[in-house]
Amino acid sequence: MDRDENSEDIQEPITSAPPEIRQIIERVLEAERAKLYQKSPRYINEDILNIVKEEVQ
Repeated sequence: MDRDENSEDIQEPITSAPPEIRQIIERVLEAERAKLYQKSPRYINEDILNIVKEEVQ
């Protein structure tokens, strides 16, 4: 299996998700990226919970 095919397989659930779900995924990924560079990342679970609550309302 070549690298491009593998990458497409990984992205498939995101690309085929409804727009509302894709928005949640994108916001969660942004929040995780923001915490990635912190020495001791904290409160990511709360951030994710808030993102889901905001998107559901």
